[in-house]
Amino acid sequence: MIRTLIIDDNINNRLHLSGMISDFFPNIAVMGEADGVQTGIQAINKLRPELVLLDIKMGDGDAFDLLKGIDNIFFKIIFVTAYEEYAMKAIKFSALDYLLKPVTVEDLKIAFDKAENQILNDLKIQLSTLQLNLSSSKNKIIVLRTSDKIYLVEVMEIIRCESDGNYTMFFTKEGQKYMVSNPMKEYEDILEDHGFFRIHKSHIVNTSFINSYDKEGYVVLKDKTMLPVSKRKKSELLELFTRL
Repeated sequence: MIRTLIIDDNINNRLHLSGMISDFFPNIAVMGEADGVQTGIQAINKLRPELVLLDIKMGDGDAFDLLKGIDNIFFKIIFVTAYEEYAMKAIKFSALDYLLKPVTVEDLKIAFDKAENQILNDLKIQLSTLQLNLSSSKNKIIVLRTSDKIYLVEVMEIIRCESDGNYTMFFTKEGQKYMVSNPMKEYEDILEDHGFFRIHKSHIVNTSFINSYDKEGYVVLKDKTMLPVSKRKKSELLELFTRL
């Protein structure tokens, strides 16, 4: 059984979550609930949960105020949010799990499966990256978890991403390569706001690293890599060039 605490300032949200967990997830035990930052800190210290379902914005502060009040973050976290898209993208950049309100049973199943596999030693790195990305409009940091390490990479240092089935390879301008066990589609929406463009089902490129476009249907990057452009993406790419 995974000892779980729900922290949300809306009682209906708490009841909704605890009800679904009770009905569909026998391996998740809701040990208690809290309605804000201070009550959440008290409940965490008292109940010592293994997993916390944590609302981002609450009446007496936010999730970061709560986490700063915990001396040792020993539990897994799944953020629960109804707020702006930028917040969700920041969570994705930081490789943390989140649920978008209203939460469904399917959402919970996916999040709980991820939580069980989360590496606790990565948590402080992920949380600090999330807070940095939420508070700064400067170059974003993305967390890339490989099979043996976790890396913090500046987004604008990434030249391109390449799909390999359910894996994605990231290539940086320093010549580094990072293979992560997530499909490329998971990164497309969070990278597109930072000058990246999907030129092919297998390739996303940082447009600032495009050196030229070959009318035969290829882009040539500054590192001399040549990549195909799908017919469907050709007109979009040419239109993009007119705006750069």
